[in-house]
Amino acid sequence: DVSPEEEKFARTLSMSWQSYVDDHLIGTGHVTQGAICGVDGSLWAASAGFDVSPEEVQKIVAGMDDPSELQAGGVHLGGTKYMFIQSDDRMVAGKKGNIGLFVCKAATCIVVGTHDENIQGGNCNTCVGNLADYLLNNGM
Repeated sequence: DVSPEEEKFARTLSMSWQSYVDDHLIGTGHVTQGAICGVDGSLWAASAGFDVSPEEVQKIVAGMDDPSELQAGGVHLGGTKYMFIQSDDRMVAGKKGNIGLFVCKAATCIVVGTHDENIQGGNCNTCVGNLADYLLNNGM
């Protein structure tokens, strides 16, 4: 059983992750949909309607080390298939028409952001990368 204190702590932690998505991704105007997930695939927080599955996250994280599967089959996230653009050991980028996807890894989590045709991809990438760097520098 979970004590009331542990439940309150978990709720507070969840709400604080949600504020990172709401304020530091969506609130910037440079990200259409956003999420923060554990590198294990667990969803920590996401913008409304952005349904990210653990399997999708796990494949993206694996693709940072070996991008061959992403290169061959695309990047799948939130039920959308994006064409693989590039990756390195901390980042994956994908595109579908005028919509872009950027994923950046911190130590224990990844930050995800998408943009639509009204947002420049570079601005979305910078926003996602800055939040991931901040979390990495703070041990997350």
